[in-house]
Amino acid sequence: MTCASQFRWTSAARSDVGLVRERNEDACLAQPDRGLWVVADGMGGHAVGDYASNLVVETLARLGVPPSLESLLDDARAALQEVNRELLAEAARRQVRRIGSTVVVLMACERFCGCLWAGDSRIYLYRDSHLTQLTRDHSRVEELKARGLITAEEAIHHPAHNTITRAVGANTTLELDQAWVEVADADIFLLCSDGLSNELRDPEIASVLACGDCELAAQALLAAALGRGGHDNITAVVARAEDLYGSDKTMVNPAL
Repeated sequence: MTCASQFRWTSAARSDVGLVRERNEDACLAQPDRGLWVVADGMGGHAVGDYASNLVVETLARLGVPPSLESLLDDARAALQEVNRELLAEAARRQVRRIGSTVVVLMACERFCGCLWAGDSRIYLYRDSHLTQLTRDHSRVEELKARGLITAEEAIHHPAHNTITRAVGANTTLELDQAWVEVADADIFLLCSDGLSNELRDPEIASVLACGDCELAAQALLAAALGRGGHDNITAVVARAEDLYGSDKTMVNPAL
């Protein structure tokens, strides 16, 4: 038995250096046939962020196919813990303070998807014309919002806007959050770095995903973020689920 999804998945990925940065420290993975998608954002201002984000993605790309979503989440956790140790060792070897990366992982199995993350890269779900953020940012402004000290609008321009509290390679102990969601026909998931979510508000993201086409949506999201200034690296991975066993998929055409 393998962790096969009961949905047919299509996806598209786009990543761009943006209009300000000199190098792209984002990395992404889109493997719809395996039900695996990843976005990693190398920590800006730190040494070789692109090394960190690529190590995250390359390690997760080597995951096997276990019998359950729970096992897949466990394997991804173990893999990221190993990356965390490697990044700490690499930082020590290079004699730099830190080499790190955010990560968001989406994994599909049977009728469910699992999310695993650390940092402020995000996973959104677009369903029935409504956009929901499935992940919760590990950031200073998110902590202030949770305590009721600032509003969501104030968080956008807060001085601590770019300060994250968790990342792969940031600390000896890596803390990862996870969530599960039951998938429905025509669900669209968006994984993105903060270079996209910082430029576009939720209603704008929803209006783009409404087209239902992964390739068009990923390209349009990238173009929109660039149009807003492209102040950071921008990465968008869009995945869509199609229920192969839905009741509306069967048609009868009797011979006359």
